[in-house]
Amino acid sequence: MEPLLSVEHLTTTFDAGGRPFAAVDDVTFTVARGETLGLVGESGCGKSVTALSILRLVDPPGRVRGGTVRFEGRDLLALPEEEMRRVRGARIGLVFQEPTTALNPVLTIGHQIAEALVAHGLASWGEARARAVELLRAVSMPDPEERVADYPHQLSGGLRQRALIAIALACRPSLLIADEPTTALDVTIQAQILDLLRDLKRRFDLSLLLITHDLGVVAQTADRVAVMYAGRIVEEASVHAVFASPKHPYTQGLLASLPGEAAGSRLRAIEGTVPAPDRVGRGCAFEPRCPARFAPCGAVVPSLAPVGPGHVARCHLYEPAGGGRAPGQTSAAEHRA
Repeated sequence: MEPLLSVEHLTTTFDAGGRPFAAVDDVTFTVARGETLGLVGESGCGKSVTALSILRLVDPPGRVRGGTVRFEGRDLLALPEEEMRRVRGARIGLVFQEPTTALNPVLTIGHQIAEALVAHGLASWGEARARAVELLRAVSMPDPEERVADYPHQLSGGLRQRALIAIALACRPSLLIADEPTTALDVTIQAQILDLLRDLKRRFDLSLLLITHDLGVVAQTADRVAVMYAGRIVEEASVHAVFASPKHPYTQGLLASLPGEAAGSRLRAIEGTVPAPDRVGRGCAFEPRCPARFAPCGAVVPSLAPVGPGHVARCHLYEPAGGGRAPGQTSAAEHRA
C-alpha cells in the first residue's frame, strides 16, 4: 500500500553571506496510514524546517531546493499555491511548537477554530461556532461552552495546547504534524497531551508525524522513529529496534544520556553541539563529536545502510568494504576488524 506521506531527497537551504547552506539535507522518510513516526533530534538539527518544508511554509531566505513530498498521491512541491492552500489545514493539520505565539491574542479561541472551518468552505460562521464547542469537547477542554469565548491569555499552557490541537483537527485532516507539542509543559500536563494525541489518533483515524527532542515522548507515542542530526536522517527503524539496539553513535549517545542509572550518578552527555548549517564539514556531520570516528568520517558523507530488518543507519561503520572512502583510507570493514 502506498504510504500516506512519502518524503524523498528533500533539501531546504538558507542563504548566508551569499552562499546556500542546507538546513534539511537529502531527507527521505515515509508515514503510513494510521502510523506515528517520531522525528527526533537536538534543537537546531532541522526537524521544524522539515515540517515547514512539507507544507511549503519556509520563508526567505530559505527555500526548498529539491526532492519530492508525495501526499495522498500528489507531489506537494509541484502543486499551484491555490491548491496547496486547500491542503494546509484541511488535509494536513499542524500543531505549532509554541501555542502562545501560534494563537492570535485578540481573537477568541472559538473564533479561531471557526475561522479554519469557514476558510476551507466546510461550514458557515454559525455552524462553525457550534462545531468549535464540539471540537473543544473532543480535545477534553473543560467547560467547552465557556472556554469557546475565552482569549488565549485566559487559558493555561496545557489548555492553549488543547485549543491549538482543536484548530488543527477542525477540518478532519488525515495527517497531523505535531511540532514539539509538549514543550514548556510540566510533566503531568505533558502526559495528558500525549494521552490526548493517542486518543485522537484512534478516534479521528489520523496519521501522526511527531517532532520532538524527547526520547521519552517517542517511546510512549511512536511506532517508528527517524533520528535527525545536522539536517540529515542518521538512523530509522521501529521504536523497539532503536531502543533495544541503536546503531548510529549519535543515537547511542542520546540514549546513554537518559537518566536511569544509580541515584547520584552523573548524567552522560554528548560533548559539543549541533553545527550550524554553514559549519557542516565535507564528511559526516557528527564526526567532530563521535567517539567511534575514523579516517573516512571527516572526508565522505556516509549513505544510509541497512543494519537490520527495516533498520538503516547513516554511518561508515556499516558500509561494505570499500564503500564511501577516499583512496588510501581505511575501510569500514577494516576498522571494525
